[in-house]
Amino acid sequence: MTIATQRILVVDDEQPATRIIKLGLERTGRYNVREENDPFAALATAREFRPHLILLDVDMPGMDGGEVARQIQGDKQLKDVQVIFLTGLITRTEALDRNSADNFHFLSKPVPPSVLIPVLDWLFRSERPATESTRPQVHPKCLQVS
Repeated sequence: MTIATQRILVVDDEQPATRIIKLGLERTGRYNVREENDPFAALATAREFRPHLILLDVDMPGMDGGEVARQIQGDKQLKDVQVIFLTGLITRTEALDRNSADNFHFLSKPVPPSVLIPVLDWLFRSERPATESTRPQVHPKCLQVS
């Protein structure tokens, strides 16, 4: 599987957030990205789209990202799909500290392409969870709290 064939589902209740991520990733020419703005529809969309990775907002009305992730992991067709949580509830530094907890990764929103793309590239190349010693290096400016 090459990077060019990677399907990514972005689930966030804020349509502008999913649109920005979709456009930024598709601009690289290496990702096929689908947006879902309804957390209740995320599981059905994932089943239909069959993503390799899901970028999942944590804080959504009605059903939070944790519940969506549990549904995805409980689904036989989707249980091996990697999930990266996107959240504005923690800083970028806290997100890095939490990575690899329960095999989930966290990125602080808004996540600039200069942070997101190297992380995705590394995950797709390695096909294993990032650890403290193997996580892709991101320029320190990208980690500054805004």
